[in-house]
Amino acid sequence: MGEAKPENWIRCDETGKEMLSRVLSGRPFIIPAPPLHRLALRLRNVVEISGPSNSAKSQVLVQAVVHFILPKEWAGIQFGGMESKVVFFDLDCRFDVLRLSQILTHRISETCGSIGQIAFDELFHDCMSRFLYVRCYSSSDFLSSLKELSYQIQRKDETIGTGLRLLLIDSVGSFHWIDRSNQLRGLCKGKNISPQSLQEAIVHELHELLLLQPLLVLATKASLFRTETPNEYQSTGDRNLLFREYMPAVWQSFVTHRIQLHPSDELLSDGSEPIRSYTSDWLQPSVSIKDRFIVRDDGIFLT
Repeated sequence: MGEAKPENWIRCDETGKEMLSRVLSGRPFIIPAPPLHRLALRLRNVVEISGPSNSAKSQVLVQAVVHFILPKEWAGIQFGGMESKVVFFDLDCRFDVLRLSQILTHRISETCGSIGQIAFDELFHDCMSRFLYVRCYSSSDFLSSLKELSYQIQRKDETIGTGLRLLLIDSVGSFHWIDRSNQLRGLCKGKNISPQSLQEAIVHELHELLLLQPLLVLATKASLFRTETPNEYQSTGDRNLLFREYMPAVWQSFVTHRIQLHPSDELLSDGSEPIRSYTSDWLQPSVSIKDRFIVRDDGIFLT
């Protein structure tokens, strides 16, 4: 192989416009549905959605699923969806498929208006065929499922096929305390069971999966709040709330974006009944604007 000439390194072989087109086509920006819309995300980004119980974290994931599985265009009608496959890892074992069906039905009916039942069923089935659901009951089960997903992608399994763009985890800290309890029992029996090694293996597998198949990762995490100020607690910057970071460092360094959700004490008027509102606050990167949203039968809406 001959030596490259020095002038070849500085010769202009593409314009700035061509360079941007090449880069953006490889990793295009994604504008998610609210309340994640403030930042343009890209494939291989890992977004942690944290918040206390009843802060609409799972609702945000369902909204994201609908946005991704809807088509860009169908029968001449613009839906503005991503038309991509989604894999949903349910670690909480509380996923409500009827809620997903409800929001998807609303979106189709709202966009299409009155269409025949046959056409509706065809579009609904086409969207749901892009949704893959995996229920896990332990950290080792989650790790095995990630390995199986990587294997199916490598084999180009027809179940996965092409077009997988979104991976969701609800909720990433579900087995944290169970793993710690198992470690204590293992030490009593002379076994070395380390939650740290399990989490490192899971993050490693996720990292390898993103190298194999560029995906956007959205993961919810329950926040632990406290009113006092011990050293291990960190301020959220909102209403002087403090939260404890219990996920290991290997997960924290893997996350690229963080957003925190809070239920609001304020009730808003939505028709005849008051409805609870929620706030979203980007922590990483920091965004000065906080959004307020409500959850209705037909999805999430900003107020």
